[in-house]
Amino acid sequence: MPPTVTKALKPRKTPSQSRSRVTVDAIFEATIQVLLSQGMVGLTTTGVAERAGVSVGSMYQYFPNKQALVYALNDRFLTRLAERVEETCARMLGRPIAEATDALIDTYWAVKTERAELTQALYRSVAELDNDALIYAFAARVDRATTDMFRHAPDIPDDEVEQTNLLLTTVIYGSVRNAFERGLGPQEIAVLKTGLKAMCQDHLRSIGS
Repeated sequence: MPPTVTKALKPRKTPSQSRSRVTVDAIFEATIQVLLSQGMVGLTTTGVAERAGVSVGSMYQYFPNKQALVYALNDRFLTRLAERVEETCARMLGRPIAEATDALIDTYWAVKTERAELTQALYRSVAELDNDALIYAFAARVDRATTDMFRHAPDIPDDEVEQTNLLLTTVIYGSVRNAFERGLGPQEIAVLKTGLKAMCQDHLRSIGS
């Protein structure tokens, strides 16, 4: 059974009007700035409200506590990442599996490194959160896209698709997270990305051989 979000982490409401969406966007950006400068320990709802230029009351209309705020920020980031993966998978339908895999790696790395310091801060922030439901939903969403992409590749047997998807996505996503947890710099990341592609391609060549 899929994990559920605890009540303490749920937002109180979702912005529906343009003005309220602008307010929430400002709150999220302020949260990012506080996370980057002070980390999860230094983040408070009061401090975020001040930086965002909104009242604490406005903040509490949406987020009951700082954990709910950071949970929502992670949700927003993962939703954007899932959308980019889905776009890539749709674009690569029918392409050879080696080409599709390289495109998936490029997309995942690109999103994670657009604001590398934010990615690193978000990885650290979830240590205090029960984010099982968030990760489960993200994994299920991207798995649907990547599995469909691999299933449409002309050069992989149908009975290899599920296992290949599990192996490749686990290796790709795990490698990216490990790079940020180690605090690797741009040059080291570039070398790791090249090696990751080569390793995946070696595995793909072994399928059906």
